[in-house]
Formats: sequence, structure tokens, C-alpha cells
Amino acid sequence: MNQSRTAWWAVLAAVAGAVAAAPVESLAQAAEEPWSVPRTPDGRPDLQGVWANNTATPLERPEALGDKAVLTDEELARLEARYAEIFASGESDAAFADSVFTAALGDDDSFSSRDAATGNYNQFWLVDRDFDNRTSLVVDPPDGRLPPLTPDAQRHVDARAAHLADNPASSWTDRRLQERCITFGMPNLFAGYNTYYQIVQTPDHVVFVHEMIHDARIVPIDAGPHVDDAIRQWHGDSRGHWDGDTLVVETRNFSAKSDSPAALYERIRGSAEQLRLVERFTRVGPDTIEHEFTVDDPGTYSGPWTAMIPLTRKDEAIYEYACHEGNIGMEGILAGHRVEEQAGAASR
Repeated sequence: MNQSRTAWWAVLAAVAGAVAAAPVESLAQAAEEPWSVPRTPDGRPDLQGVWANNTATPLERPEALGDKAVLTDEELARLEARYAEIFASGESDAAFADSVFTAALGDDDSFSSRDAATGNYNQFWLVDRDFDNRTSLVVDPPDGRLPPLTPDAQRHVDARAAHLADNPASSWTDRRLQERCITFGMPNLFAGYNTYYQIVQTPDHVVFVHEMIHDARIVPIDAGPHVDDAIRQWHGDSRGHWDGDTLVVETRNFSAKSDSPAALYERIRGSAEQLRLVERFTRVGPDTIEHEFTVDDPGTYSGPWTAMIPLTRKDEAIYEYACHEGNIGMEGILAGHRVEEQAGAASR
């Protein structure tokens, strides 16, 4: 054993002896000491690391739950048990987004893919979801549901639905930004599917690296006003500041081509031009960050709404999401629709 290793074992022995000699009361007292927020050298809360959104809580409260904002422990246990019955084997169809919660809430022990035409891969390939007592991510409005769409937004949704009914893939522009490997939008609400984030922090910037489509949001801290209103970006223009121990990020200047933050649910596109997004990141425990965000988008919703996603610390790496390199699906989607068009023309 070399000298440095011998010294290391000597230190361990000394520590072990000190612990053994310590009164039982002092050890219990140490175990009960409250957790304190770790800090960076400049004194700010340390948010760095890899964090995951694997929550099973749906964005909106299911109508079947009425005004029930919180499940009892017994109800939560039944929900988790049903989730295990349906998905633990990994052989069921893959369940994405809110369908995990609604499947566990129902009475049927089977689950069918939302894509009845082609099906999906099975649940084996997806991460396990985390349940808690909440029945919606939305905390305001109090009913746990999104505000109604504005009349203009509703007309936009109806027109798009009518267009896609006959033209699901007349052009790549008919397909969602996710399929085109552009972005899943922000905040990404598609829990349990590559929704891992790495946070890197300096005194004047915070960087959020998204595993999905390898997006990177670079947020300057206390950097002055936003860019000119004429400059529009997929993820808008972000500015951050500290409110006590909470990182606040305000984002505006979204491109008119951007998806709404609720796009996966409402199927809205091109509605974020008036969006003002305010996010609050608060580390509330050694393994949890509360990501609360408020959507103020008068072009889409009749009022603002707020949701909170718990992010869980992971000792895992962020993996490459080679979307463009492997996006052969787009060619198949467009080619398939050309065949459908030809068949339709022939039958006429």
C-alpha cells in the first residue's frame, strides 16, 4: 500500500473512531438538521446538474375528478398500483404525456395506442413515471384547467383541424415542429420522453441544455432590456434575475412560427407571437427543483395560467438526440400521403 493510500485509510479510521465515540444524542441531532440550499462561489443557489421531468401528473385536471385538487394517500396508492398493473410488464403500447395518468385513473387494465393506424413501440422503452398527490400541473386557475381559447385562437384551431383532415402531409410544413426536429417548444410539457435537462451556471449566465432535440437556452442574468421587438426566435429572448433564492426567467419575442406551450394538447401553431413566459426555478430539496411558469398569451388564451413541474435530480448523463441525422420518418410520411392522394384521384 503506497503512502498516500495509507494516509487515506488513517483518516478514515480517525473519522470512524470519532463517530463511534460520539454520543447517540449528537448523531440524532445531526440527522435532524434542516437541509440548506447549496450555493455557488458567488452565493447564489446552486441549480447545476442533470434534472428530469418524469412526472405523471397531467397538465390539466381530468374532468372526472371535478374540483379535487389533491388525492388522498389511499387514492394515490391505488393509482400507482393500477399504473403498475397496466405498464410494469413493458408489453403494453407506449403511453405518452397525460395518457399515463388517465389510463391509471380508469377502470380498464389494458391500454391502446393513440395511433390506431400504425401503433407505437411498447412501454418497455419509456422511463417509469413519478406520481404525487396533485391532480394537475396547472395551479392557477384553481380548477386545474387551462383558460378558454380566445375566439381567434379557436378559429385557428378549427381551421387547422379541417386542413389536416384532408391534408395531413401535403408538405413538411403540415407536420409538427417536433417531427421536423426543430423544437418541442418551451416549456416542454411532454414528460417522461427525453425530458432531461442539464443546468450550467455562472455569475452572469445560466444555460439549460435540453436532451430533446439538443436545444440549449442561454439565459443572461441582469443583462438589461430584451432585444428589439422585431427580432423573433423559436425560443424567444430570455432575461434572468434572482428573486431571493429563486431564479426568475422572463421570455418574450417568440417567433410567430413557434408552437404554443400547450401545443401538444391544443394543437395550436403560430400562436405564440404575443406570448410572455415567466419561469421561476426554486431548489426546494437536495433532489428537487420546482419549475413554476406563467403563460400570458392574450393571442391564445382568455387569461393567463400558471403550472408547476417538479424536476428531479438524476445521476445520469444527457445523451445525444440525433433527430436530424435519423429523421427518415418524414420522408415516409410525405411519401405515404402521396400514395394516398394518388389512390384518391384514381377512385374519383
